[in-house]
Amino acid sequence: MTATNLSKISIVLAALLALSACGNTIRGVGRDTANAVDATQDAGRSVERAAR
Repeated sequence: MTATNLSKISIVLAALLALSACGNTIRGVGRDTANAVDATQDAGRSVERAAR
């Protein structure tokens, strides 16, 4: 294997690693956002119950 081929393979592997990390981050942000929405709705319900 030549140095050129090895460097190309290394670049592709590094790009794949970076893209997979981005995918995990986006998934995590989605979960965090959903949890924040749920917590906000729960807090709103608590305030509504307390106001009755």
